[in-house]
Amino acid sequence: MEHQMKLLDWTLLFMLAFLWGGSFFFAEIALKELTPLVIVWGRVAIAALILLLILRLKNIKIPTDKETWAAFFVMGLLNNVIPFSLIVWAQTQMTGSLASIFNATTPLFTIMLAQILTQDEKLNWLKGSGVICGFMGVVIMVGIEAMNGIGGAVFAQIAVMIAAISYGCSAIWGRRFKGRNPMVIATGQVTCSAVVMTPIALLFGFPSGFFVPSYEVVFAIVGIAILCTALAYVLYFRLLATSGATNLMLVTFLVPMSAITLGSLFLGERLEMSQLLGMGLILFGLLLIDGRMLRHKIRKMRA
Repeated sequence: MEHQMKLLDWTLLFMLAFLWGGSFFFAEIALKELTPLVIVWGRVAIAALILLLILRLKNIKIPTDKETWAAFFVMGLLNNVIPFSLIVWAQTQMTGSLASIFNATTPLFTIMLAQILTQDEKLNWLKGSGVICGFMGVVIMVGIEAMNGIGGAVFAQIAVMIAAISYGCSAIWGRRFKGRNPMVIATGQVTCSAVVMTPIALLFGFPSGFFVPSYEVVFAIVGIAILCTALAYVLYFRLLATSGATNLMLVTFLVPMSAITLGSLFLGERLEMSQLLGMGLILFGLLLIDGRMLRHKIRKMRA
């Protein structure tokens, strides 16, 4: 059964894109003083505390069975721990705007994974064309530098694309939570992420000696935790239940618009023409994957 997105779903999708675009902006600010591991730990730990408090205030019960928490744990790894860590590390080698563009490969990986792991989100010729077009965009962005071996950020680019694969896996894994309260799912996965990241950050993330971050960095961590994690994941699981994994991952095509705008306005970031061309091809791939515009044109021609 193919999921059709309604107006409310599209509205929530654009809201989610704006919030996740802000995560690249906030991470870039926080990296001025903090290590990637500490940023990821602060993001999920603060978000977990906020979501747990909200559940408590709203008197919403948290599941206690082992099977559900095992599923939350896997979701936390795939949707938070792995991609957050890889992307924030990559931002030490590239701008947040560029990282967000590479992250826009997520729907392409999601569609390919869905062919293997799902029964109701199968590939057709239109989606297949979109996948090919999207990967052509990726090749334009990184192919020449990678083949010549001179791209200083090649490993960072690869890291973001591995994160995109992890996001794709998480979207498919998250389908098992359909019917559950989105707030509960968001709380469960972020809490598990915080449990995983706490010892990692304490052992490997903090520099030796006492350190107090600036107000700007504290603001960035609080912003990325509340807006880009706690609120964003409530929207994420709401959309996953109503729109499906493939449609939900279209959000990552929209995220660069938000990240680029914030980076350009506040951080003075600029993109190369090849990167913009690659993004254009990925965006065209999105239109093919979505298919509605082309089907509408065909119907008009036949009328």
